[in-house]
Formats: sequence, structure tokens, C-alpha cells
Amino acid sequence: MAKVGFIGCGNMGGALACAASRSDCDLWLADGNAEKAATLAADLGAHHADNEALAAGCDWVFLGVKPQVMPVLLEQLAPVLAKRQDRFVLVTMAAGLTIERIWELAGGEYPTIRIMPNTPASIGQGMILYTAQGTTTAEEAEFLRFMSGAGRFDAIPETLMDAGSAVSGCGPAFACQFIEALADGGVACGLPRDKAVLYAAQMLAGTAELVLTSGQHPGTLKDAVCSPGGSTIQGVRRLEAGAFRSDVIDAVIAAYEKTKDLGK
Repeated sequence: MAKVGFIGCGNMGGALACAASRSDCDLWLADGNAEKAATLAADLGAHHADNEALAAGCDWVFLGVKPQVMPVLLEQLAPVLAKRQDRFVLVTMAAGLTIERIWELAGGEYPTIRIMPNTPASIGQGMILYTAQGTTTAEEAEFLRFMSGAGRFDAIPETLMDAGSAVSGCGPAFACQFIEALADGGVACGLPRDKAVLYAAQMLAGTAELVLTSGQHPGTLKDAVCSPGGSTIQGVRRLEAGAFRSDVIDAVIAAYEKTKDLGK
């Protein structure tokens, strides 16, 4: 049974640890806040220890800290990793930090998987991008098996990771803004707030599933709702007048550029 360790139990690290707990791995947790790791470990039926213990003994070492914290963490862990004689895999989820940079900070070119998850992984509906260097086919398959509870995984060249992150990693914030705005519009038209949020959220969830399962272009699905002379096309017209699509494109580009900056 694979011994899987998560160093960092924040929103994203904790969500992925929850997903891993649904597989048959031996799960270990560590965090700068030891009480947080202990509490989550108790909830998940996992073990908890300090950072060095996980780095020394786990087959899979997830680095669940922010990019600004990664240099400090890997300075602490580098001597521990260097002493290991057995094979292990690092998994990094720090935005903007390439595998080469992780190797530089860790002091060695260890087998590494770089992932970019998103918050829906906390309910098993994540979109997780990943790229690997130095791992075997069997290790990649094992990783996908014990992390399958997080959602959908897609292998992507590392050169595209930051661009993908700007869509899937930052996108939940943009989607929540849209849901909130739709609900506000419903309230303005007389709907109770709870119903407006329900309708907006379920509409977005259902539409996303329709895009994924139908294989049709989103523009085609949009056109199918826009009856000639109808209500929907008038709403679409107002969104176009407000540069809705251009603003969304600009939001993705802004997120992408910031992610690139984090890696410098």
C-alpha cells in the first residue's frame, strides 16, 4: 500500500488529502499548524507527523504550500530528501513554479509530478492538470488511481500549465462571480435570494455538464436557447454591449500573467 504524505493542509492540500483518503493508500498529514493536521487526520482516519517525518518516509510527498513558502519548506526538507536511499515521488501544486525550479530548491532531480488542481476537487468534481518528469508509467497510473476521487485529470505539457491554470484553477472564482451576479439579477426581478442562488448555480452546473457530454460547441448551445425575437437574445445583446466576453478573456490573461510572475 502506497504511503502518501501531504505537507500543508490548507484549502487545496486538505481537499486533495480528503480525495486520497477515499482510496486504499496509507495517508499521512503535516502542517505548519500541527493542530490543523491532527484534526484533519482524525477526521480522515489518517496519521499525522511533522514535515521531516513525511519527507523521510512517504512514497509520495505532496508539497501543498504556496509558491512564496516553497523555498523555505524545501530548504528545510532538502537534507532529509538527500539522505533517502529508496525511491519516492514529489508532487507539487505551487502555482508558477516549474519542476526544474522545484528540483533546484529541493537539491536534486527527484521523480516529480506537478499538478494544478481547483477547489471543486473538495467535492470530487475538480479539474486537475498534471505533468510529470522522472516518473514511470506505473507510478503515473498509481497516482491517478489513489487521486481519482478528486475529479477529472488531464496530462498537459508543462509549457501550458500556467495557461491551463488561469482557466481551470482561477476559473471557479470567475464562475462564482457569475453565479452571484445572476442571483442578484433574479433578486432584482423579485426572486427570493435562496431561490435565485439555487437556480443560478444549478443552471451553471447543468450547462457545464451539457457542454461536456454533448460535444457541441458552446456557441451552438447558446444559439439553441436564443429564439428569434425572444428574451434570451436580448440578454445576450446586453452582455455583448458590456464587453462580457472580452472582460472574461482579459481576466484569464491577467491571471496567467500573475501566475508567470509567481514563478520568477
